[in-house]
Amino acid sequence: MHRFPALALSAMMLLTSSGTASADPPDPLADFHSQPAKWAPCSGKLAELECTTLVAPLDYAKPGGDRINLTVSRRKAAAADRRRGVLFTNPGGPGGSGLGLPLFLTKSELAQVYDVIGIDPRGVGGSTALNCRSAPAIAAPESRPADSEFGKWAAEAREAEEACQKSGGGIRQFISTANTARDMDVVRAVLGEPKINYLGYSYGTYLGAVYGTMFPSRLDRSVLDSAVHPEWIWHEQFRQQAIAYRQDVEAWAAWVGERGEKFGLGKSRDEVLAEVEKVAAKLQAAPVGEHTRSSFDGAMGVGARYRPLWSDLASIVTKLRSGEKPANAEGAKAGQVLTRTGLEELRSGVFDTVTCESDWPTDVSVYYEDMRMFRERYPYGFGIVRAAPMTCTFRSFTPPEAPVRLARAGYPIGVVVQSEGDTQTQYAGGPAMAQRLGHNLITVTDEGKHGLYNGGNKCVDEKVNRYLIDGALPGSSSECTGDPRPDVPKDGQGGAAPTLSPEGIQAYLDGRGFSARP
Repeated sequence: MHRFPALALSAMMLLTSSGTASADPPDPLADFHSQPAKWAPCSGKLAELECTTLVAPLDYAKPGGDRINLTVSRRKAAAADRRRGVLFTNPGGPGGSGLGLPLFLTKSELAQVYDVIGIDPRGVGGSTALNCRSAPAIAAPESRPADSEFGKWAAEAREAEEACQKSGGGIRQFISTANTARDMDVVRAVLGEPKINYLGYSYGTYLGAVYGTMFPSRLDRSVLDSAVHPEWIWHEQFRQQAIAYRQDVEAWAAWVGERGEKFGLGKSRDEVLAEVEKVAAKLQAAPVGEHTRSSFDGAMGVGARYRPLWSDLASIVTKLRSGEKPANAEGAKAGQVLTRTGLEELRSGVFDTVTCESDWPTDVSVYYEDMRMFRERYPYGFGIVRAAPMTCTFRSFTPPEAPVRLARAGYPIGVVVQSEGDTQTQYAGGPAMAQRLGHNLITVTDEGKHGLYNGGNKCVDEKVNRYLIDGALPGSSSECTGDPRPDVPKDGQGGAAPTLSPEGIQAYLDGRGFSARP
Protein backbone atom coordinates (compact mmCIF):
# COMPACT_ATOMS: atom_id res chain seq x y z
CA MET A 1 0.00 0.00 0.00
CA HIS A 2 1.26 3.47 -0.87
CA ARG A 3 1.21 6.54 1.33
CA PHE A 4 0.19 9.59 -0.69
CA PRO A 5 1.16 13.12 0.42
CA ALA A 6 -1.72 15.21 1.63
CA LEU A 7 -2.78 17.96 -0.74
CA ALA A 8 -3.32 21.48 0.56
CA LEU A 9 -6.88 22.31 -0.38
CA SER A 10 -8.82 25.46 0.27
CA ALA A 11 -11.50 25.57 2.91
CA MET A 12 -14.12 25.96 0.20
CA MET A 13 -13.08 22.69 -1.45
CA LEU A 14 -13.09 20.83 1.85
CA LEU A 15 -16.69 21.72 2.60
CA THR A 16 -19.58 19.72 1.31
CA SER A 17 -22.96 21.23 0.56
CA SER A 18 -23.99 20.48 4.14
CA GLY A 19 -20.97 22.34 5.52
CA THR A 20 -19.14 19.24 6.85
CA ALA A 21 -15.79 17.81 5.67
CA SER A 22 -15.80 14.48 3.82
CA ALA A 23 -14.33 11.66 5.93
CA ASP A 24 -11.97 8.88 4.87
CA PRO A 25 -13.45 5.39 5.18
CA PRO A 26 -12.47 3.68 8.44
CA ASP A 27 -9.42 1.40 8.39
CA PRO A 28 -10.81 -2.17 8.53
CA LEU A 29 -7.58 -3.32 10.20
CA ALA A 30 -7.42 -0.51 12.78
CA ASP A 31 -8.23 -2.80 15.71
CA PHE A 32 -5.49 -5.22 14.69
CA HIS A 33 -2.92 -2.47 14.16
CA SER A 34 -3.62 -0.85 17.52
CA GLN A 35 -3.64 -3.98 19.69
CA PRO A 36 -1.09 -3.99 22.51
CA ALA A 37 1.90 -6.34 22.48
CA LYS A 38 2.41 -7.94 25.89
CA TRP A 39 5.98 -9.19 25.93
CA ALA A 40 7.23 -11.92 28.27
CA PRO A 41 10.16 -14.36 28.21
CA CYS A 42 9.72 -17.10 25.62
CA SER A 43 9.51 -20.65 26.88
CA GLY A 44 12.04 -23.46 26.86
CA LYS A 45 15.17 -23.09 24.76
CA LEU A 46 14.10 -19.62 23.63
CA ALA A 47 14.00 -18.14 27.13
CA GLU A 48 16.62 -15.55 26.13
CA LEU A 49 14.06 -13.98 23.81
CA GLU A 50 10.81 -12.11 24.41
CA CYS A 51 7.55 -13.45 23.00
CA THR A 52 4.07 -12.10 22.50
CA THR A 53 0.89 -13.38 20.87
CA LEU A 54 -1.17 -11.12 18.63
CA VAL A 55 -4.36 -11.64 16.66
CA ALA A 56 -4.91 -11.25 12.92
CA PRO A 57 -7.83 -11.84 10.56
CA LEU A 58 -8.19 -15.35 9.24
CA ASP A 59 -9.53 -13.92 5.99
CA TYR A 60 -8.33 -10.41 5.16
CA ALA A 61 -11.26 -10.00 2.79
CA LYS A 62 -13.48 -10.28 5.89
CA PRO A 63 -11.44 -8.72 8.73
CA GLY A 64 -14.49 -8.59 10.98
CA GLY A 65 -14.78 -12.36 10.89
CA ASP A 66 -12.71 -15.15 12.40
CA ARG A 67 -9.33 -14.42 13.93
CA ILE A 68 -6.11 -16.35 14.35
CA ASN A 69 -3.17 -16.10 16.76
CA LEU A 70 0.30 -15.00 15.69
CA THR A 71 3.20 -15.75 18.02
CA VAL A 72 6.12 -13.34 17.69
CA SER A 73 9.60 -13.37 19.23
CA ARG A 74 12.03 -10.50 19.65
CA ARG A 75 15.61 -9.81 20.62
CA LYS A 76 16.18 -6.10 21.11
CA ALA A 77 19.23 -4.43 19.57
CA ALA A 78 22.25 -5.04 21.79
CA ALA A 79 23.64 -1.56 21.04
CA ALA A 80 20.62 0.63 21.71
CA ASP A 81 22.50 3.80 20.73
CA ARG A 82 23.06 2.35 17.23
CA ARG A 83 19.56 0.93 16.72
CA ARG A 84 18.19 1.41 13.22
CA GLY A 85 14.84 -0.35 13.48
CA VAL A 86 13.49 -3.88 13.18
CA LEU A 87 14.71 -6.83 11.14
CA PHE A 88 11.96 -9.31 10.31
CA THR A 89 13.17 -12.83 9.57
CA ASN A 90 11.79 -16.04 8.09
CA PRO A 91 13.50 -19.47 7.91
CA GLY A 92 11.58 -20.87 4.93
CA GLY A 93 9.88 -24.22 4.63
CA PRO A 94 7.16 -23.37 3.77
CA GLY A 95 6.08 -24.04 7.31
CA GLY A 96 9.28 -23.49 9.25
CA SER A 97 9.00 -22.03 12.76
CA GLY A 98 10.56 -18.59 12.87
CA LEU A 99 10.62 -17.99 16.62
CA GLY A 100 14.18 -19.22 17.02
CA LEU A 101 15.80 -17.11 14.27
CA PRO A 102 16.56 -14.15 16.57
CA LEU A 103 18.49 -16.59 18.76
CA PHE A 104 20.32 -18.01 15.73
CA LEU A 105 21.39 -14.45 14.83
CA THR A 106 22.35 -13.40 18.38
CA LYS A 107 26.09 -13.32 17.68
CA SER A 108 25.77 -11.64 14.29
CA GLU A 109 26.53 -7.96 13.80
CA LEU A 110 22.89 -7.45 12.80
CA ALA A 111 21.83 -8.22 16.38
CA GLN A 112 23.78 -5.18 17.53
CA VAL A 113 21.71 -2.63 15.61
CA TYR A 114 18.36 -4.29 14.92
CA ASP A 115 15.51 -5.56 17.02
CA VAL A 116 15.46 -9.02 15.43
CA ILE A 117 11.90 -10.29 14.99
CA GLY A 118 10.86 -13.92 14.55
CA ILE A 119 7.34 -15.05 13.69
CA ASP A 120 5.67 -18.42 13.63
CA PRO A 121 3.72 -18.00 10.37
CA ARG A 122 0.02 -18.74 10.32
CA GLY A 123 -0.49 -22.47 10.49
CA VAL A 124 2.80 -23.09 12.31
CA GLY A 125 3.86 -23.83 15.88
CA GLY A 126 2.79 -21.24 18.45
CA SER A 127 0.50 -19.46 16.00
CA THR A 128 -2.90 -20.91 15.09
CA ALA A 129 -1.65 -24.22 13.74
CA LEU A 130 -2.79 -26.22 10.76
CA ASN A 131 -2.55 -29.75 12.13
CA CYS A 132 -2.99 -32.33 9.40
CA ARG A 133 -3.65 -35.94 10.20
CA SER A 134 -0.95 -38.30 9.04
CA ALA A 135 -1.90 -40.72 6.30
CA PRO A 136 -0.65 -44.33 6.34
CA ALA A 137 2.43 -45.05 4.24
CA ILE A 138 1.53 -46.97 1.10
CA ALA A 139 4.63 -46.74 -1.09
CA ALA A 140 8.05 -48.01 -0.03
CA PRO A 141 10.74 -45.28 0.18
CA GLU A 142 12.49 -46.49 -2.97
CA SER A 143 14.76 -44.21 -5.01
CA ARG A 144 14.23 -46.21 -8.22
CA PRO A 145 10.77 -47.78 -7.98
CA ALA A 146 9.35 -50.00 -10.70
CA ASP A 147 6.49 -48.70 -12.84
CA SER A 148 4.17 -51.04 -10.96
CA GLU A 149 4.82 -48.99 -7.80
CA PHE A 150 3.86 -45.60 -9.26
CA GLY A 151 0.18 -46.04 -8.45
CA LYS A 152 1.05 -46.51 -4.78
CA TRP A 153 2.92 -43.18 -4.76
CA ALA A 154 -0.14 -41.46 -6.23
CA ALA A 155 -2.45 -43.18 -3.77
CA GLU A 156 -0.29 -42.09 -0.85
CA ALA A 157 -0.31 -38.47 -2.03
CA ARG A 158 -4.10 -38.56 -2.46
CA GLU A 159 -4.55 -40.06 1.02
CA ALA A 160 -2.30 -37.38 2.52
CA GLU A 161 -4.29 -34.61 0.84
CA GLU A 162 -7.59 -36.04 2.02
CA ALA A 163 -6.26 -36.45 5.56
CA CYS A 164 -5.07 -32.84 5.63
CA GLN A 165 -8.34 -31.53 4.27
CA LYS A 166 -10.37 -33.48 6.82
CA SER A 167 -8.41 -32.00 9.72
CA GLY A 168 -7.77 -28.57 8.22
CA GLY A 169 -10.99 -27.13 9.56
CA GLY A 170 -11.96 -23.77 8.12
CA ILE A 171 -8.44 -22.34 8.04
CA ARG A 172 -6.61 -24.32 5.38
CA GLN A 173 -7.54 -22.26 2.34
CA PHE A 174 -6.31 -19.13 4.11
CA ILE A 175 -2.81 -20.50 4.79
CA SER A 176 -0.97 -18.73 1.97
CA THR A 177 2.04 -16.58 1.24
CA ALA A 178 -0.04 -13.46 0.60
CA ASN A 179 -1.85 -13.80 3.93
CA THR A 180 1.45 -14.44 5.74
CA ALA A 181 2.75 -11.20 4.21
CA ARG A 182 -0.36 -9.40 5.45
CA ASP A 183 0.26 -10.86 8.90
CA MET A 184 3.78 -9.44 8.81
CA ASP A 185 2.35 -6.00 8.16
CA VAL A 186 0.02 -6.33 11.13
CA VAL A 187 3.04 -7.14 13.31
CA ARG A 188 4.88 -4.14 11.86
CA ALA A 189 2.00 -1.83 12.74
CA VAL A 190 1.69 -3.23 16.28
CA LEU A 191 5.40 -2.58 16.80
CA GLY A 192 4.88 1.03 15.71
CA GLU A 193 7.44 0.78 12.92
CA PRO A 194 6.85 2.71 9.66
CA LYS A 195 9.12 0.27 7.79
CA ILE A 196 10.71 -3.12 8.32
CA ASN A 197 14.02 -4.55 7.18
CA TYR A 198 14.03 -8.17 6.13
CA LEU A 199 16.21 -11.29 6.03
CA GLY A 200 14.59 -14.38 4.57
CA TYR A 201 16.03 -17.79 3.80
CA SER A 202 14.78 -20.27 1.18
CA TYR A 203 10.95 -19.99 0.92
CA GLY A 204 11.41 -16.89 3.07
CA THR A 205 12.93 -15.20 0.01
CA TYR A 206 9.64 -15.59 -1.82
CA LEU A 207 7.71 -14.39 1.22
CA GLY A 208 9.94 -11.30 1.44
CA ALA A 209 9.49 -10.58 -2.25
CA VAL A 210 5.71 -10.94 -1.88
CA TYR A 211 5.73 -8.57 1.10
CA GLY A 212 7.71 -6.00 -0.88
CA THR A 213 5.32 -6.33 -3.81
CA MET A 214 2.24 -5.88 -1.63
CA PHE A 215 3.64 -3.29 0.80
CA PRO A 216 6.44 -1.46 -1.05
CA SER A 217 6.31 1.66 1.13
CA ARG A 218 6.74 -0.45 4.28
CA LEU A 219 9.96 -2.26 3.26
CA ASP A 220 13.43 -0.77 3.64
CA ARG A 221 16.50 -3.00 3.21
CA SER A 222 16.05 -6.67 2.33
CA VAL A 223 18.28 -9.71 1.89
CA LEU A 224 16.97 -12.81 0.13
CA ASP A 225 19.27 -15.72 0.97
CA SER A 226 18.97 -18.87 -1.19
CA ALA A 227 16.15 -17.64 -3.40
CA VAL A 228 13.41 -19.66 -5.00
CA HIS A 229 12.95 -19.11 -8.72
CA PRO A 230 10.08 -16.64 -9.29
CA GLU A 231 8.90 -18.60 -12.36
CA TRP A 232 8.95 -22.01 -10.66
CA ILE A 233 6.20 -21.60 -8.06
CA TRP A 234 5.90 -24.47 -7.05
CA HIS A 235 5.83 -27.67 -9.12
CA GLU A 236 8.89 -26.86 -11.22
CA GLN A 237 10.86 -25.75 -8.16
CA PHE A 238 10.85 -29.31 -6.82
CA ARG A 239 11.59 -30.95 -10.18
CA GLN A 240 14.68 -28.79 -10.48
CA GLN A 241 15.98 -29.98 -7.10
CA ALA A 242 16.64 -33.42 -8.57
CA ILE A 243 18.53 -31.89 -11.48
CA ALA A 244 20.69 -29.89 -9.06
CA TYR A 245 21.59 -33.06 -7.16
CA ARG A 246 22.70 -34.68 -10.41
CA GLN A 247 24.85 -31.67 -11.29
CA ASP A 248 26.60 -31.88 -7.92
CA VAL A 249 27.25 -35.60 -8.34
CA GLU A 250 28.72 -35.01 -11.80
CA ALA A 251 31.00 -32.27 -10.45
CA TRP A 252 32.13 -34.63 -7.66
CA ALA A 253 32.76 -37.44 -10.16
CA ALA A 254 34.96 -35.19 -12.30
CA TRP A 255 37.00 -34.26 -9.20
CA VAL A 256 37.36 -37.91 -8.17
CA GLY A 257 38.40 -38.84 -11.71
CA GLU A 258 41.34 -36.46 -11.44
CA ARG A 259 42.43 -38.49 -8.38
CA GLY A 260 42.05 -41.98 -9.76
CA GLU A 261 45.24 -43.16 -8.08
CA LYS A 262 43.89 -42.19 -4.64
CA PHE A 263 40.37 -43.59 -4.90
CA GLY A 264 40.56 -46.19 -7.68
CA LEU A 265 37.16 -45.26 -9.09
CA GLY A 266 38.25 -44.31 -12.59
CA LYS A 267 40.09 -41.49 -14.32
CA SER A 268 37.17 -39.51 -15.74
CA ARG A 269 33.76 -38.31 -14.68
CA ASP A 270 31.98 -40.98 -16.72
CA GLU A 271 34.18 -43.78 -15.40
CA VAL A 272 33.50 -42.73 -11.82
CA LEU A 273 29.75 -42.49 -12.44
CA ALA A 274 29.84 -45.99 -13.91
CA GLU A 275 31.43 -47.28 -10.71
CA VAL A 276 28.77 -45.52 -8.66
CA GLU A 277 26.09 -47.33 -10.63
CA LYS A 278 27.86 -50.66 -10.10
CA VAL A 279 27.75 -50.07 -6.34
CA ALA A 280 24.06 -49.13 -6.57
CA ALA A 281 23.32 -52.39 -8.41
CA LYS A 282 25.35 -54.36 -5.87
CA LEU A 283 23.39 -52.88 -2.97
CA GLN A 284 20.12 -53.60 -4.73
CA ALA A 285 21.10 -57.27 -4.88
CA ALA A 286 22.67 -57.42 -1.41
CA PRO A 287 22.18 -54.50 1.03
CA VAL A 288 24.84 -53.95 3.70
CA GLY A 289 22.81 -53.92 6.88
CA GLU A 290 20.30 -51.07 6.53
CA HIS A 291 22.26 -49.48 3.71
CA THR A 292 20.27 -50.20 0.55
CA ARG A 293 20.42 -48.86 -2.97
CA SER A 294 17.90 -46.18 -2.02
CA SER A 295 19.88 -44.98 0.99
CA PHE A 296 23.04 -45.06 -1.15
CA ASP A 297 21.36 -42.85 -3.74
CA GLY A 298 20.39 -40.46 -0.96
CA ALA A 299 23.93 -40.39 0.41
CA MET A 300 25.35 -39.68 -3.04
CA GLY A 301 23.19 -36.57 -3.37
CA VAL A 302 24.04 -35.14 0.06
CA GLY A 303 27.73 -36.01 -0.04
CA ALA A 304 28.25 -34.49 -3.48
CA ARG A 305 26.43 -31.34 -2.50
CA TYR A 306 28.88 -30.44 0.29
CA ARG A 307 32.37 -29.96 -1.16
CA PRO A 308 34.33 -30.61 2.08
CA LEU A 309 32.80 -34.12 2.13
CA TRP A 310 33.89 -35.10 -1.38
CA SER A 311 36.83 -37.20 -0.21
CA ASP A 312 34.62 -38.96 2.34
CA LEU A 313 32.01 -39.72 -0.30
CA ALA A 314 34.63 -41.21 -2.60
CA SER A 315 35.89 -43.37 0.25
CA ILE A 316 32.32 -44.53 0.97
CA VAL A 317 31.89 -45.64 -2.64
CA THR A 318 35.29 -47.38 -2.61
CA LYS A 319 34.53 -49.31 0.59
CA LEU A 320 31.07 -50.37 -0.54
CA ARG A 321 32.48 -51.55 -3.84
CA SER A 322 35.05 -53.69 -2.03
CA GLY A 323 32.32 -55.79 -0.42
CA GLU A 324 31.79 -54.65 3.17
CA LYS A 325 30.27 -56.94 5.76
CA PRO A 326 27.51 -55.61 8.06
CA ALA A 327 29.59 -56.29 11.17
CA ASN A 328 32.34 -53.89 10.05
CA ALA A 329 30.70 -51.65 7.49
CA GLU A 330 32.45 -48.30 7.86
CA GLY A 331 31.36 -47.13 4.41
CA ALA A 332 27.73 -48.08 5.00
CA LYS A 333 27.76 -46.38 8.41
CA ALA A 334 29.11 -43.16 6.93
CA GLY A 335 26.62 -43.38 4.07
CA GLN A 336 23.73 -43.65 6.49
CA VAL A 337 24.81 -40.39 8.15
CA LEU A 338 24.44 -38.64 4.80
CA THR A 339 21.19 -40.44 4.00
CA ARG A 340 19.50 -39.25 7.20
CA THR A 341 20.37 -35.67 6.35
CA GLY A 342 18.78 -36.00 2.91
CA LEU A 343 15.58 -37.52 4.28
CA GLU A 344 15.22 -34.74 6.86
CA GLU A 345 15.06 -32.14 4.09
CA LEU A 346 12.13 -33.59 2.17
CA ARG A 347 9.11 -32.09 3.98
CA SER A 348 8.26 -29.47 6.61
CA GLY A 349 5.26 -27.99 8.42
CA VAL A 350 2.40 -26.59 6.33
CA PHE A 351 4.30 -27.40 3.17
CA ASP A 352 1.39 -29.33 1.70
CA THR A 353 -0.89 -26.31 1.83
CA VAL A 354 1.25 -23.29 0.95
CA THR A 355 2.77 -25.04 -2.07
CA CYS A 356 -0.77 -25.67 -3.32
CA GLU A 357 -1.43 -21.93 -3.74
CA SER A 358 -0.41 -22.38 -7.38
CA ASP A 359 -1.90 -24.94 -9.76
CA TRP A 360 -0.19 -28.30 -10.30
CA PRO A 361 -0.80 -30.81 -13.11
CA THR A 362 -3.73 -33.03 -12.18
CA ASP A 363 -3.09 -35.83 -14.69
CA VAL A 364 -1.03 -38.49 -12.91
CA SER A 365 0.38 -39.70 -16.23
CA VAL A 366 2.39 -36.45 -16.37
CA TYR A 367 4.07 -37.43 -13.10
CA TYR A 368 4.57 -41.04 -14.13
CA GLU A 369 6.41 -39.94 -17.27
CA ASP A 370 8.65 -37.72 -15.17
CA MET A 371 9.23 -40.51 -12.65
CA ARG A 372 10.50 -42.83 -15.37
CA MET A 373 12.95 -40.23 -16.56
CA PHE A 374 14.04 -39.11 -13.08
CA ARG A 375 14.50 -42.73 -11.97
CA GLU A 376 17.11 -43.21 -14.68
CA ARG A 377 18.70 -39.78 -14.83
CA TYR A 378 18.25 -38.25 -11.37
CA PRO A 379 18.24 -41.01 -8.73
CA TYR A 380 20.63 -39.23 -6.38
CA GLY A 381 19.32 -37.34 -3.37
CA PHE A 382 15.94 -39.14 -3.71
CA GLY A 383 15.39 -37.23 -6.94
CA ILE A 384 12.30 -39.21 -7.89
CA VAL A 385 10.44 -37.77 -4.89
CA ARG A 386 10.62 -34.39 -6.65
CA ALA A 387 8.91 -35.80 -9.73
CA ALA A 388 6.22 -37.92 -8.06
CA PRO A 389 2.60 -36.89 -7.41
CA MET A 390 2.24 -34.76 -4.29
CA THR A 391 -0.72 -33.56 -2.26
CA CYS A 392 -1.14 -30.58 -4.59
CA THR A 393 -1.79 -32.98 -7.47
CA PHE A 394 -5.07 -33.80 -5.74
CA ARG A 395 -5.76 -30.39 -4.18
CA SER A 396 -9.16 -30.47 -2.50
CA PHE A 397 -9.61 -26.74 -1.89
CA THR A 398 -9.70 -23.67 -4.08
CA PRO A 399 -7.23 -20.92 -3.16
CA PRO A 400 -9.17 -17.66 -2.74
CA GLU A 401 -6.58 -15.67 -4.74
CA ALA A 402 -3.88 -16.24 -7.32
CA PRO A 403 -0.18 -16.14 -6.33
CA VAL A 404 1.28 -12.64 -6.20
CA ARG A 405 3.17 -11.54 -9.31
CA LEU A 406 6.50 -10.31 -7.95
CA ALA A 407 7.66 -6.78 -8.70
CA ARG A 408 9.72 -4.07 -7.01
CA ALA A 409 8.30 -0.58 -7.20
CA GLY A 410 8.81 1.76 -4.28
CA TYR A 411 11.35 0.10 -2.03
CA PRO A 412 15.17 0.12 -2.14
CA ILE A 413 17.45 -2.19 -4.09
CA GLY A 414 18.01 -5.37 -2.11
CA VAL A 415 20.52 -8.23 -2.13
CA VAL A 416 20.14 -11.85 -3.25
CA VAL A 417 22.63 -14.47 -2.02
CA GLN A 418 22.88 -17.77 -3.90
CA SER A 419 25.28 -20.72 -3.88
CA GLU A 420 26.14 -22.57 -7.07
CA GLY A 421 25.58 -26.10 -5.75
CA ASP A 422 22.50 -25.57 -3.59
CA THR A 423 19.99 -28.35 -4.22
CA GLN A 424 17.04 -26.99 -2.24
CA THR A 425 16.86 -23.64 -4.05
CA GLN A 426 18.84 -24.12 -7.23
CA TYR A 427 21.36 -21.54 -8.39
CA ALA A 428 19.21 -20.36 -11.29
CA GLY A 429 16.72 -18.99 -8.77
CA GLY A 430 19.21 -16.39 -7.55
CA PRO A 431 19.90 -14.60 -10.84
CA ALA A 432 16.21 -14.90 -11.78
CA MET A 433 15.04 -13.33 -8.51
CA ALA A 434 17.69 -10.62 -8.71
CA GLN A 435 16.66 -9.78 -12.26
CA ARG A 436 12.94 -9.77 -11.47
CA LEU A 437 13.35 -7.38 -8.54
CA GLY A 438 16.33 -5.39 -9.78
CA HIS A 439 18.42 -6.57 -6.83
CA ASN A 440 22.17 -7.10 -6.58
CA LEU A 441 23.43 -10.69 -6.61
CA ILE A 442 26.11 -12.35 -4.47
CA THR A 443 27.13 -15.72 -5.93
CA VAL A 444 28.88 -18.17 -3.61
CA THR A 445 31.02 -20.22 -5.96
CA ASP A 446 31.58 -23.98 -5.70
CA GLU A 447 29.29 -24.25 -2.68
CA GLY A 448 26.33 -26.48 -1.87
CA LYS A 449 25.09 -24.90 1.34
CA HIS A 450 21.51 -23.72 1.62
CA GLY A 451 21.24 -20.56 3.71
CA LEU A 452 24.56 -18.69 3.68
CA TYR A 453 24.35 -15.72 6.04
CA ASN A 454 25.66 -16.44 9.55
CA GLY A 455 26.75 -19.88 8.36
CA GLY A 456 30.50 -19.41 8.49
CA ASN A 457 31.19 -17.66 5.18
CA LYS A 458 32.98 -14.46 6.23
CA CYS A 459 32.74 -12.92 2.77
CA VAL A 460 28.94 -13.27 2.70
CA ASP A 461 28.61 -12.01 6.27
CA GLU A 462 30.72 -8.93 5.54
CA LYS A 463 28.81 -8.01 2.39
CA VAL A 464 25.40 -8.51 4.02
CA ASN A 465 26.41 -6.64 7.18
CA ARG A 466 27.77 -3.74 5.16
CA TYR A 467 24.47 -3.49 3.33
CA LEU A 468 21.98 -4.07 6.17
CA ILE A 469 23.89 -1.98 8.71
CA ASP A 470 25.56 0.74 6.63
CA GLY A 471 23.35 0.72 3.54
CA ALA A 472 26.27 0.04 1.18
CA LEU A 473 25.28 -2.30 -1.65
CA PRO A 474 27.72 -4.94 -2.89
CA GLY A 475 28.47 -4.96 -6.60
CA SER A 476 25.60 -5.61 -8.96
CA SER A 477 27.05 -9.10 -9.40
CA SER A 478 29.79 -10.17 -6.99
CA GLU A 479 31.28 -13.43 -5.75
CA CYS A 480 32.33 -15.13 -2.55
CA THR A 481 34.11 -18.49 -2.46
CA GLY A 482 32.48 -21.46 -0.77
CA ASP A 483 33.91 -24.01 1.65
CA PRO A 484 37.08 -25.53 0.14
CA ARG A 485 37.21 -28.94 -1.45
CA PRO A 486 39.30 -31.57 0.36
CA ASP A 487 43.06 -31.14 0.07
CA VAL A 488 43.62 -34.28 -1.96
CA PRO A 489 46.32 -33.87 -4.66
CA LYS A 490 45.57 -34.79 -8.25
CA ASP A 491 47.22 -37.85 -9.79
CA GLY A 492 50.96 -37.37 -10.20
CA GLN A 493 51.21 -34.89 -7.33
CA GLY A 494 51.87 -37.35 -4.50
CA GLY A 495 49.96 -37.50 -1.24
CA ALA A 496 48.54 -40.34 0.82
CA ALA A 497 45.17 -42.00 0.33
CA PRO A 498 42.45 -40.20 2.36
CA THR A 499 40.87 -41.78 5.41
CA LEU A 500 37.15 -42.03 6.14
CA SER A 501 35.54 -40.75 9.33
CA PRO A 502 31.78 -41.04 9.90
CA GLU A 503 32.24 -38.85 12.99
CA GLY A 504 33.95 -36.20 10.86
CA ILE A 505 31.05 -36.24 8.42
CA GLN A 506 28.56 -35.75 11.24
CA ALA A 507 30.65 -32.94 12.71
CA TYR A 508 30.63 -31.10 9.38
CA LEU A 509 26.88 -31.55 8.93
CA ASP A 510 26.26 -30.27 12.45
CA GLY A 511 28.31 -27.16 11.73
CA ARG A 512 26.67 -26.09 8.47
CA GLY A 513 25.15 -23.00 10.05
CA PHE A 514 21.59 -22.24 8.97
CA SER A 515 21.20 -25.58 7.14
CA ALA A 516 21.92 -27.45 10.38
CA ARG A 517 19.18 -25.70 12.38
CA PRO A 518 16.65 -28.15 13.90
